[in-house]
Amino acid sequence: MTDPDLIARLIREHVEIVPYDPRWPQQFVQEQAHLLAVLPDEIVGRIEHFGSTAIPGLAAKPIVDILVEVTDLEAVKARVVPILQSEGYDYVWRPTSGEDVPPWYAWFIKRDPATGTRTHHIHMVEAHFPQWEALRFRDYLRAHPGVAAEYAALKRRLAAAFPNDRVAYTAGKSDFVGKAMNP
Repeated sequence: MTDPDLIARLIREHVEIVPYDPRWPQQFVQEQAHLLAVLPDEIVGRIEHFGSTAIPGLAAKPIVDILVEVTDLEAVKARVVPILQSEGYDYVWRPTSGEDVPPWYAWFIKRDPATGTRTHHIHMVEAHFPQWEALRFRDYLRAHPGVAAEYAALKRRLAAAFPNDRVAYTAGKSDFVGKAMNP
């Protein structure tokens, strides 16, 4: 179980949308290489860059989202969590949607050691988890720049309205994503 105080602190961390940074793809590649180097090969499968930082030109929170396929989440708890926590990553055992609703997955936050700001979110899920649908949304936005611009405008409005409420910020994007994926 994840520490409730940690969850409360994470939810209140500032939400900021910044212009696209062309360094984000390279930051993904570097973190991907790091994860492949330090994590057990038999647990880790494909590693994908997703979320807004994976869409060229799109304004985003300056946090690289990474989706990692794992063979077994219990093995992640036993073998991966100690490795990443020893390197300073925050770890959360997180429900896929809502509160206390399975399936659960492992989520890690990497921070800049100098500032403490988030640099990466690492979502570890098994191959059948619904998080893989996020790749469809990523690819859709890449192919539809007009929709991506609307999405960026929505994110800016939500960040202004909920600067210290990450749950409300994320919930505010749900309808847009749903309509884009199911027109």
